[in-house]
Amino acid sequence: MLVNLLIAAGVVLFPLPALILGARGLLKRPGYSADEPADRVSYIVLVTLRSLLLLVVVALSAVILVSTLAATVRDVELHGLVYVFFALDVLLALLIVFSFGRRDRRRVRRRASPAAR
Repeated sequence: MLVNLLIAAGVVLFPLPALILGARGLLKRPGYSADEPADRVSYIVLVTLRSLLLLVVVALSAVILVSTLAATVRDVELHGLVYVFFALDVLLALLIVFSFGRRDRRRVRRRASPAAR
């Protein structure tokens, strides 16, 4: 029963926030130029693949949460595939965070030199 709650907590603490970060960065692409037709096609493909990835993570997270909560309530053992889904969900969440879920870096402000004044 403790393992069920740990898996549910793991889904709530990592893949769900990764979904939020991924949804924010879904349409961002540095260096995109709307004038180039090749850029438009690659942009559409990129956004489509990112959307599919987000949908897969939503589906996996929903299945895992429903399975773990139902197994906890009914006091039954989890199916082995739930553990596989959990590992896949975490790996896909890592992919989201490291690829398009990161926030843009802030530009470094140079400190004003007293000699310039």
